[in-house]
Amino acid sequence: MARLLGLLVVVSTMLVGCGKDEQPTASVGGTAAQPSEVIHWKLITTWPKNLPALGIAPENLAKRVDVMSNGRLKIKVYGAGELVPAFGVFDAVAQGTAQMGHGASYYWRGKIPVAAVFSTVPFGLTAQEMNGWLLFGGGMELWRELYAPFGLVPMVSGNTGVQMAGWFNKEVNSLADIKGLKMRIPGLGGEVFQRAGGVAVAMPASEMFTALQTGAIDATEWVGPYNDLALGLYTVAKYYYYPGWHEPGPALEAIVNQAAWDALTPDLKAIVETASRAINDEMLAEFTARNNAALKTLVEEHGVVLKRLPDDVLAEFKRLSNEVVDELATESEIAGRIVASYRAFQKDVTHYHAISEQAYINAR
Repeated sequence: MARLLGLLVVVSTMLVGCGKDEQPTASVGGTAAQPSEVIHWKLITTWPKNLPALGIAPENLAKRVDVMSNGRLKIKVYGAGELVPAFGVFDAVAQGTAQMGHGASYYWRGKIPVAAVFSTVPFGLTAQEMNGWLLFGGGMELWRELYAPFGLVPMVSGNTGVQMAGWFNKEVNSLADIKGLKMRIPGLGGEVFQRAGGVAVAMPASEMFTALQTGAIDATEWVGPYNDLALGLYTVAKYYYYPGWHEPGPALEAIVNQAAWDALTPDLKAIVETASRAINDEMLAEFTARNNAALKTLVEEHGVVLKRLPDDVLAEFKRLSNEVVDELATESEIAGRIVASYRAFQKDVTHYHAISEQAYINAR
């Protein structure tokens, strides 16, 4: 009898320990159990679907979230134009049409001028420096403050590193050759180009090829050899210019609708942020690994003419860039704080990198 009572006590204790609301974490054999509740999100992007690196990044983000959440958060990715136009991502996520978006903050410059700083500033921070500012220099806090009135939560989710200056159908031998030149170039770089006498045109990647082919534009910037080779831009333009003065380290963003974000449990929030951070690191590594081989293909197999922008052009672009950023800082109180923070960080990191990164590269 005593043995029977003892056995009943043990069984009763086990049942109480399980609790009726708790779900087992694993099934027999160690296979993860299916989640009791599945959250479905839509993720819309500014990129063509499956474009190397940029277009694949949102897909990889969704896969990571699915695995890390054990299927509790599933994200379906839509490329540019599939659900909303490429430049409609910001508004669509803010309105809740989709719970998440992936793009670049300079595309929303018409709505929030200073947002462009969180992507890239001409002659500004490199990718490594940008990550430093955003994650440890106060940039992320300012970014979230800026987007909060729109019901959006931003996080860093990609970087291409220093880009190329772009594809041109005409040679640029001096500043005079910029006058009247029509170029697809977004963000603050587009404003600088416009002030230098060029005509800055905003258009998504899906329209660039045809615009350059038909002469609607004379030049376009995109990213760098790896992406540009995939888009076939070498077939419609001959001259490939460097350096990418306008985008020295453009941070890409993942934006989440605030209501959708607030509905997540703390662990799912951590999973989304961790996946975004992983994409940020992975994209930069991929461009670093792939760009040189793609450049060799462009030059050696397709006869692309690689050229450096003239010194007088770069000097004028830099002068105008400082002018543009000065004016940007006066647009609002928060714009002033964002520009001040960015510039202070750039000053400090430039000083250190002169004796570290730059000094080492020069030495090797």
